[in-house]
Amino acid sequence: MAEKFDCHYCRDPLQGKKYVEKDGHNCCLKCFDKFCANTCVECRKPIGADSKEVHYKNRYWHDTCFRCAKCLHPLANETFVSKESKIFCNKCVTREDSPKCKGCFKAIVAGDQNVEYKGTVWHKDCFTCSSCKQVIGTGSFFPKGEDFYCVTCHETKFAKHCVKCKKAITTGGITYQDQPWHAECFVCVTCSKKLAGQRFTAVEDQYYCVDCYKNFVAKKCAGCKNPITGFGKGSSVVAYEGQSWHDYCFHCKKCSVNLANKRFVFHGEQVYCPDCAKKL
Repeated sequence: MAEKFDCHYCRDPLQGKKYVEKDGHNCCLKCFDKFCANTCVECRKPIGADSKEVHYKNRYWHDTCFRCAKCLHPLANETFVSKESKIFCNKCVTREDSPKCKGCFKAIVAGDQNVEYKGTVWHKDCFTCSSCKQVIGTGSFFPKGEDFYCVTCHETKFAKHCVKCKKAITTGGITYQDQPWHAECFVCVTCSKKLAGQRFTAVEDQYYCVDCYKNFVAKKCAGCKNPITGFGKGSSVVAYEGQSWHDYCFHCKKCSVNLANKRFVFHGEQVYCPDCAKKL
């Protein structure tokens, strides 16, 4: 006698009918839907034996219900990303995780040209000058508080201007007596040597390096005939009757005693101490 081939639940014969084997038991389609089918997490309806099922991490969907939570694109046959119990297509999850442009507040996605500064990011065409509104993009700019300026606008609004060439000082620069200079403009008037960081002398608003001052400007000592520069030894000067001396050269013609800051007698273009002058 042939073994009965019946539904495990309703006992209806399955011979010649569609049936499903579940957990070692055979059941008709009606009983499968009623007792065995998984519930779709999206529509909350049973996933019948005639439906295609998607299974991911102990959760089940009808294949038509397995869609991106953001754009609703079907994902049953495509790659996807699970995030916070939601399913996303690759395109949408990229947008979700992408930084937002400070200018237009839209996502900056892979392939977009962008500008980043101190943790803030812009689309290249959204990074504009706060003054003229022209696109700065990946060009040079100057930050000022929350604003950003192109080179031209920054020079116009904020940069100091060199007292010599009158052009804006954008980098470097030096200050002498509260006046701004380009380093390349602050030079010796005679030889054009740069004076920034060097010793120099100012004479009637003209600036000289040490060598040029010695050779062309400095007075000559009436004693040793060398230039009186004001640098180093002999920085103190004695001047009398249109002549000048290093302090260490100002001494009695006869006895050679130094007379700087002392009484002296000037006679016949020569300097004498009072005692020697009496013997003349």
